[in-house]
Amino acid sequence: MKLLTRYLSREIYSSMALVFVSLLMLFAFFDLLGEMSDMGRGNYNLTYVLLYVVLTVPTRIYELFPVAVLIGAIFALVQMASNSELTIYRSSGASLKQMIRALLKIGFPLMVLSLLIGELIAPSSMKLAQEVRLKALNAQVSFKEFRSGVWVKDERSFVNVKIVLPDTTLQDVNIYEFDENFFFLGITSAQRATYLNEGSWQLEGVTQTRFDKQGAQLSHQPRREWRSAITPDILRVLMVVPEQMSAWNLYLYTQHLKENKQESTRYEIEMWNKIVYPFGVMVMMLLALPFASHQKRSGGISGKIFTGIVLGLSYYFIGRLFAHLGSLNQWQPMLSASAMTVIFLCLALGMLWWTERR
Repeated sequence: MKLLTRYLSREIYSSMALVFVSLLMLFAFFDLLGEMSDMGRGNYNLTYVLLYVVLTVPTRIYELFPVAVLIGAIFALVQMASNSELTIYRSSGASLKQMIRALLKIGFPLMVLSLLIGELIAPSSMKLAQEVRLKALNAQVSFKEFRSGVWVKDERSFVNVKIVLPDTTLQDVNIYEFDENFFFLGITSAQRATYLNEGSWQLEGVTQTRFDKQGAQLSHQPRREWRSAITPDILRVLMVVPEQMSAWNLYLYTQHLKENKQESTRYEIEMWNKIVYPFGVMVMMLLALPFASHQKRSGGISGKIFTGIVLGLSYYFIGRLFAHLGSLNQWQPMLSASAMTVIFLCLALGMLWWTERR
């Protein structure tokens, strides 16, 4: 049995590596095409574009892990079946349970690797990619995040934002203004800020304090326009994006939202999705096994590979659809995140039962 596990692991890992390289090259090419429209703006040249694409690779690896595992495992198993290798193993006494156990042993390191990439590497890499991109596109703006909120340097002003909502609406905004010699001119505080168009924000509930030789002058306005180089794209790097957070940070953030009596369903769904998604690797290993029952009349290797691609992409995209529907309809977070994994597990077990029954 150890010989079977060792041989299967070598074949599956090599096939999976080939699939990963192909998929990553394809998606990296699409990412590159998507960034070409912004190339030439500010300092965003070809070097920054390539750097951005490279930094998004860990996120792509994490997203494509179950797909690559399924296609790679199907390719390896079907090849072995077509060469009658699996038939020899089964004739030698290897039962279905032993085959399943071997595949689960092979899939376990892949599941751990997927978890590590999703928790440690992909979130940091993606945030760095966005920061590199936006710094190149908006070189005159720098930003930093502290416990007191988000601090943004905007030309000769320093802007403090306490809350950035998911639609990039700002709450509790304080603008500290300085002249060209960096003498303090005053503070503009607003309860809310909404983006109007390029370079323009609408401030609401404005209180302005100006300092001059006569002293401090206080004024109130229901609303006023604020011209700034800050854009929603810049703030999206600073706000919490659940798809780019680790499960632990999502857990901490959901607790923060609950303590402040804010809506947390979206973040809870993403937290459970981060927990459940690596287990999809094990499910895909099981789903690949029924394809090893190679029958000439039921289609060749290409047909099975195509079916694997369709199933793998369906797992990812329909899983994202369940997450969005769960967020919109306030479904139970764990159910929304694990629905596709449970469905595919049932599909895999059903196919294994049908194959063995035949």
